[in-house]
Amino acid sequence: MRTRQLSVVLVSVLLVASGVGVGAVGASLSGGDPVDTAGADAAASVAGDAPAQAGSNIGGSPDLDVFAPNPNLVPGRTNEVTLQIANDGNFRFGNAANSELVTTARDVRVDVEASGPLSVESGETSIGSVTTNAPGELPVSLNVPQDVEPGTYTLDLDLTYGYISAGESRTVTVSRDVDVRVRDDARFRVVGVETDAQVADSGMLTVELENTGSEPATEADVQLTSAAGVLTFGGTGSSTARIAELAPGETATVTYDVEVAPNSAVRSYVVTGRVAFKDPDGIRRTDETISLGVRPQGEQQFSIGNVSADLRVGEDGDVYGTVTNDGPATARNVVVQYAEESPSLIPVEESVAVGTLEPGASADFRLPLAVSGEAEAVARTADVAVQYRNAEMERRSYQDLELLFDIAPERDRFDVAVADRTIQAGGERTISVEVTNNLDEEVSDVEARLFADDPVATGDTDTGYAQSIAPGESVTMTFDLSATGSATPGSTYPISFDFRYDDADGNSQLSDTVRVPIDVTESEGGGLPLPALAVVLLVVVAGAAVFYRRRE
Repeated sequence: MRTRQLSVVLVSVLLVASGVGVGAVGASLSGGDPVDTAGADAAASVAGDAPAQAGSNIGGSPDLDVFAPNPNLVPGRTNEVTLQIANDGNFRFGNAANSELVTTARDVRVDVEASGPLSVESGETSIGSVTTNAPGELPVSLNVPQDVEPGTYTLDLDLTYGYISAGESRTVTVSRDVDVRVRDDARFRVVGVETDAQVADSGMLTVELENTGSEPATEADVQLTSAAGVLTFGGTGSSTARIAELAPGETATVTYDVEVAPNSAVRSYVVTGRVAFKDPDGIRRTDETISLGVRPQGEQQFSIGNVSADLRVGEDGDVYGTVTNDGPATARNVVVQYAEESPSLIPVEESVAVGTLEPGASADFRLPLAVSGEAEAVARTADVAVQYRNAEMERRSYQDLELLFDIAPERDRFDVAVADRTIQAGGERTISVEVTNNLDEEVSDVEARLFADDPVATGDTDTGYAQSIAPGESVTMTFDLSATGSATPGSTYPISFDFRYDDADGNSQLSDTVRVPIDVTESEGGGLPLPALAVVLLVVVAGAAVFYRRRE
């Protein structure tokens, strides 16, 4: 380089002595076109070649080095490390005001390789020009295994760039290295996940964490965040639980309240986490490598089978069935609730309890209902619900159930059979009545009453009583009945009975009226009818009284 400078000086001196411009010679020596100094064209040519002339009179080169401002790596994840490419520059000669012409590294390309267990995801990267005043930045993606040993690891870099010196363009590749560090901090990994949360319900999420690092962690705040909107932490997207202290190799359990939206799919939902903790020096650090899957249980379901009924129009009865817990969880304090709203079908008891049901277990139930007299004797459906308590003893309800049963036509609750349904005109008699319980339950405190209309009348005994009558059982009651003389022989007249009784539940009931025909026959023995006989007797008594008074 010195030989070239001396040559340029000698040539310049000779040219000055001969009257030739130094600038033209310098341009020619540095690779430019020869320049004619005569005329305007020559002046313009000299002005256009000024940068080249300046470059030819300046010497130097870039001087690149690599630094890692934050060399710390976290195991078990891909770390983004930003490296700085600094340029100290090496200016050798020329006008220092134009030093950037020769010290700038142009079109810098960097290829990074990692040592040991680390690997580089990013390939060769271009970062543009690097000057002495503005360092370049190089983002590097490093894969760090979870089980990597703490310590220092080296990244090897090849930097390829171009620069200009003494009017010549040059391209070089230099090798540099920089250290990165895997700290001895506490590290965390998930070793167990359990939840009893079900679709359309809430539950507990239990997560077991292990400190896989080589240092203890204190005041570790474990924050979990759900990536799915159907899985929430008490209605919010995230929740935090604290571990007071966790030594290396130890595990700890944290719990969270979670909810799962109705109609959600039964699958694993992604939950991410971060642990903010203090190291032994009291410095707050963060591990953001936590990730887990949460799979809720299916929605609690029930089914009802073996449905039957003994319902009749105008009577109380029961619907029978079997409720089954189809799972997946145990249902506590299960109650079958009648949920239909109908004016003709009224629940005597709105719900019945069947106890606790394990998954797959069944229990029989009976729902007492009252059927009004206006009800139709048809097949009916009725909605029912199953109420229960979950593992947290919170009340839940399952609605999607229906009963299908028949309502039988109305019937007389009691059959009445009169052994002899005849009575003489103007006569009276005691009739024997056989009363049969047509109901499906035993009745008690049964009081029967006889009613009759003219020309048939009741006598002194118009009521009968039975302490109890079992289903299908018959009892005999007696009543007094008479027929006036105006009753027409050969005609039939109705008498009627009604019954007041207590049902099996102790409720007082009144039956519908039961009508029985009574046939009137001729008076036997040719005697006077009772009314006529009474008149005769009155006349005789009156005559006797007159006769007696006259004798006195």
